[in-house]
Amino acid sequence: MIEATGAQIVVKLLERQGITTVAGIPGGSILPLYDELTRSPIRHILVRHEQAGGFIAQGMARSTGETAVCLATSGPGAMNLLTAIADARSDSVPLVAITGQVNTYLIGTDAFQEADTFGLSFPITKHSVMVKSAAELLEVIPRAFEIAASGRPGPVLVDIPRDIQLQKVQFEAWPEPAKSRKAAVGKFMTGRELFAETLSKAAELLLASNRPVLYAGGGSNSPEAAAGIRKLLEALPMPVVTSLMGIGCVPTADPLMLGMVGMHGSIAANRAMHDADVVIAAGARFDDRATGVIREFCPDAKIVHIDIDAAEVNKILPALLPVVGDVESALPFLAACILERQSAAQTPGGLAIQHSCALAAAKRLEWQESLAMLRSRSAASDPVRTEGRPGWIISSLSERARAACRSSGLSSGDMIVATDVGQHQMWTAQYFPFTGPRQFLTSGSLGTMGFGLPTAIGASLAHPEKRVLCISGDGSIMMNIQELATLAELALDVTVFILDNGALGMVRQQQELIFSKNYSASIFERSPDLVRIAEGFGIVASDTESPGWEQIAFGGRGPRVIRHRVAMEENVFPFVPAGKANIDAMTAR
Repeated sequence: MIEATGAQIVVKLLERQGITTVAGIPGGSILPLYDELTRSPIRHILVRHEQAGGFIAQGMARSTGETAVCLATSGPGAMNLLTAIADARSDSVPLVAITGQVNTYLIGTDAFQEADTFGLSFPITKHSVMVKSAAELLEVIPRAFEIAASGRPGPVLVDIPRDIQLQKVQFEAWPEPAKSRKAAVGKFMTGRELFAETLSKAAELLLASNRPVLYAGGGSNSPEAAAGIRKLLEALPMPVVTSLMGIGCVPTADPLMLGMVGMHGSIAANRAMHDADVVIAAGARFDDRATGVIREFCPDAKIVHIDIDAAEVNKILPALLPVVGDVESALPFLAACILERQSAAQTPGGLAIQHSCALAAAKRLEWQESLAMLRSRSAASDPVRTEGRPGWIISSLSERARAACRSSGLSSGDMIVATDVGQHQMWTAQYFPFTGPRQFLTSGSLGTMGFGLPTAIGASLAHPEKRVLCISGDGSIMMNIQELATLAELALDVTVFILDNGALGMVRQQQELIFSKNYSASIFERSPDLVRIAEGFGIVASDTESPGWEQIAFGGRGPRVIRHRVAMEENVFPFVPAGKANIDAMTAR
């Protein structure tokens, strides 16, 4: 018989789940759990704000695909965590958030630091639970990990009253660690027979198509999904476009990659979606920033929608062929169906099919070449790529890092990049040469400023062999700048690259282009010296105007902060104003 307190149960189950690092801040209602952590090999990262603890956990989860853990106390601690939880829910990030709560006999009395964490978190989590006894934890904790990682990933919150953490309970054995059920056939997933039948029809549709497009979303941004995409493109080459969250599933430099679609998407990508006759939507939600005006997004396309979340299929656009399942399984199966039909066409009885497929293939090649030419022309005429401008500096960071990192023993070839939200985020999406999945970490659906720095810290904790790059703006960095203290304390190999334009750039841009240059509350009257602030935290810092800044930024070990000044008037193009179609995007001037 085993006897343990609630706090001991939580810590032991985290250990058995393989958790090695958690992030958070202690407080009165979670102190029993923190006391037990001192007797555990689990490493605790002390952040300066609970929101940052949630984003550090996101950095670990987004860069590895594994569930990560964050902690907070009751009341304001848990409330500060909610933004990071909502962000994880929006972008399908597996988290387990454990919060302390006041003693059970005080709940509902407006006790010190009491808040209804369960009620407030319920709409923004995949699952939320308040534990009523220590014995419940034996089931609740493994179940939280199972829910977080299964199906469409997301955050789970476990709220534990202080007295439950201290309560002792006897039980016979520790429960087994939870396992993800992502690829299993669930209640709302397409059954095996219908799965095969639907993808077989999709293969026929693609082989007969003249202008097919693969639209890859966040559900395609894993090594397994990227491998599936590669198999599909080898079976039937076609243009690829991505959502913001899908960036990296196909290398930026791939000839078939046209870039991101949507409000700040490339001209070629938006044109491809508008003109497509078949769209394979793989792990994409058709969100409003990607689609613009729905009726003009892909007006003539037959849609094959593959997504793990049944709620997303047929939600925005009707799918001719819907598949509720994981992209990792669906795309290789689709590729195999295409190859099978191509082989069948080579038989004596398949001459007519062969001829038809050959005509379609010729038209597809012509389509690809026309889009590739459009992409090249757009890049050649883009003034933001000229020396000194944002596209130029961001596109060169990878090569600058590669040259400087050789002496430090750190990897930069597949550098993980975390961004905040704003103009710098879009420039990074447009110009940084991404080479693989889970390389680009950004707040997509919720668009959370303050995301970048703590997320970069989390990615660095998960990948100590790499130098991690955080690209931020002078507005965003101030949202969680206190985490420079955490970064300095941990001495992580993170470079924070700040584009400083003295304004809330994306807000100012929309005010210029849409609101008749009425710059309401978007321009900072005073801007702090970000280099000196970083130095005050004990971090080596420099301006890009200083000689040898590249070596400071990427050479050696430890954290670095670099400021790059950008003209306030710089805007992100292409730009699709609200209510306009993507093909009507405003272009750079």
